[in-house]
Amino acid sequence: MPGVNQDQSDKDSEPFVEIDPTGRYGRYSELLGSGAVKKVYRAFDQEEGIEVAWNQVKLRNFSNDPSMIDRLYSEVRLLRSLTNKNIISLYNVWRDEEHNTLNFITEVCTSGNLREYRKKHRDLNCSNVFVNGNTGQYRLRLVIWEWLRLWGRAIQRIQSSGHRNSWRRSCTRNITPSSSTYTHSGCVC
Repeated sequence: MPGVNQDQSDKDSEPFVEIDPTGRYGRYSELLGSGAVKKVYRAFDQEEGIEVAWNQVKLRNFSNDPSMIDRLYSEVRLLRSLTNKNIISLYNVWRDEEHNTLNFITEVCTSGNLREYRKKHRDLNCSNVFVNGNTGQYRLRLVIWEWLRLWGRAIQRIQSSGHRNSWRRSCTRNITPSSSTYTHSGCVC
């Protein structure tokens, strides 16, 4: 594996703590997330000049369960075979024999995961996610409570100012459940 030393002329850059065997990807110490099986670190693709995710599985945690290791490799093979704009791309995979880890580089989604996105929009639930079975596209319908609150205040101000009739004439938009929602399509990463 190539050394971790970086070009000393770039002293302002953050040093890599690990570099992949090709020398293309460098891993930082910053942990983006972790789960039961893997840890995900912030990394950098030195050829493309973009941030990526360095996924690392410590295989020694599964030394007593060869079927789990087979399943891990199977899932990596599956991810490598999938090409879809809504599925995170797999760029590289290798096993580090020295540290007994399975490493793979994927696209990074800097906006967080669905759980974090849901915290920002509390009305995100299964009833507000719609799927088009023909295309596999999905749409999220989210109520904008802040918009409703501000709209209500504006109506109260107009009505309390005594200009009810002018407000009624100038307001051509009816408030309906569909006008208090918006649709967002694309990848929620």
